[in-house]
Amino acid sequence: MVGQRVRTRFAPSPTGYLHVGGLRTALYNYLFAKKMNGVFVIRIEDTDQTRKVEDAQKNLIKTLEWAGIIADESPEHGGNYGPYVQSERLDIYAKYCQQLLEDNHAYYCFATHEELEENRQLQIKQGLQPKYNRKWLPEEMGGSIPSSTIRKKLDEGVPYVIRMKVPDYVSVWFEDIIRGPVEFDSATIDDQVLMKSDGFPTYHFASVIDDHLMEFTHIIRGEEWLPSMPKHLLLYEFFGWEPPKVAHLPLLLNPDRSKLSKRQGDVAVEDYVRKGYSNDAIVNFVAMLGWNEGEGSEQEVYSMQQLVEKFSLERVGKAGAIFNVDKLNWLEKQYIKSRSAEKLIAVIKPLLLTELENKESLMPRETIVSDEYLAKVIELMRERVGFEHEFVTFSSYFFFEPDSYDEEAVKKRWAVDTTDLLREFTAILDSLEEFSAENIEAHLKEFVAPKGLKAAYLIHPLRIVTSGVSFGPSLYHMLEVLGKETVIRRIMKGIEKITFPV
Repeated sequence: MVGQRVRTRFAPSPTGYLHVGGLRTALYNYLFAKKMNGVFVIRIEDTDQTRKVEDAQKNLIKTLEWAGIIADESPEHGGNYGPYVQSERLDIYAKYCQQLLEDNHAYYCFATHEELEENRQLQIKQGLQPKYNRKWLPEEMGGSIPSSTIRKKLDEGVPYVIRMKVPDYVSVWFEDIIRGPVEFDSATIDDQVLMKSDGFPTYHFASVIDDHLMEFTHIIRGEEWLPSMPKHLLLYEFFGWEPPKVAHLPLLLNPDRSKLSKRQGDVAVEDYVRKGYSNDAIVNFVAMLGWNEGEGSEQEVYSMQQLVEKFSLERVGKAGAIFNVDKLNWLEKQYIKSRSAEKLIAVIKPLLLTELENKESLMPRETIVSDEYLAKVIELMRERVGFEHEFVTFSSYFFFEPDSYDEEAVKKRWAVDTTDLLREFTAILDSLEEFSAENIEAHLKEFVAPKGLKAAYLIHPLRIVTSGVSFGPSLYHMLEVLGKETVIRRIMKGIEKITFPV
């Protein structure tokens, strides 16, 4: 493989939605390939037909492309190494399995499920690691079964699987890019099933065959596959093939350091998409689950291009990576703060139009859906929202009349003279030719000063009647954006609904 162009792959099974761990694996393979001017491939591993979910393959590809991870070769894009779906490659696996049988590296096994389970339970009682007992190992491979018995079973159509024959008393060693040297004793390795009774290969067999034929130079995958490496390396040895370089990524952990699982929270990327997280934030977050740029770097927000430029497998740690949603939330806010108004409008406007289909607004529709108006809302609210959709939901008073008023705020801020003061100040607002934040602020201060009042005495009630809530951006700028007509209408409506004593 010396001098060969880097080729990496992400090989998911179509059994459901893409897990965040799967997204990280895909991302690291993609980043490494692009960093090395190589090729990134998607291969679908559907050899376990019992777990296959309809449309899962389409959803997996869709989620990856949403994240900006576009394959150079895949079932959708094609390529010179296809088919890229394992169920379409069965004749290939059968050919190579036959070669192993002929070379005495594999054998037929006719053991029933009941026999296998009985043997497993017996070994557990004896304190042994459960392994196949090689009952069907043929004589020519050191077993006790005559070849005539095997031929008879085959002629009778008795169901069978094909197992690999693991060599006795050998050490299997390899160099992991992340973990360094790793060694296994063959005594711990089971005679792995290569071909199942339904004619489909197991993951272990199909994966090795495809990784070789598709000429992958690097296999980057999760730590959970580390125990499978000796089986895979033995297969490479049986065929006389050079194995690719490997890197096993650290586990993803919950904050309590337990393994990330569905029982303790969302693990599907789709869950986070539905909640409103952007692809930028999710990709940035997932990239840092195990990788960091190194000492001296304080950068935490990365574009995809920056990740490609800076990524290296040598900077991926061995220890489990903590999945901290607080960090993801922080990243989402950073992207909202830095994202252009144009990009935010492209997301916000469709959400607002959907809301307007179900909810009436007293404000001119052409005004509130205009880019100019939305840009003003964005500038006022971008520091206050955590998700893009909150520009509409959290800031609904910029588009719709308040349905209610914060009861606690009213009790705290509404005094015996509040209604009269608001009426008086409304007349002043109505007379303003320039309805700007600066002008509103100046006139409010001029209005309260002779009465011996502080501006806050009127600011809080004004915010309540115009927005329905007790918090938000600068009141004066909020009123300017809402406009004179809307502000006066809401004040008058508010003082009609709110009476003292509250």
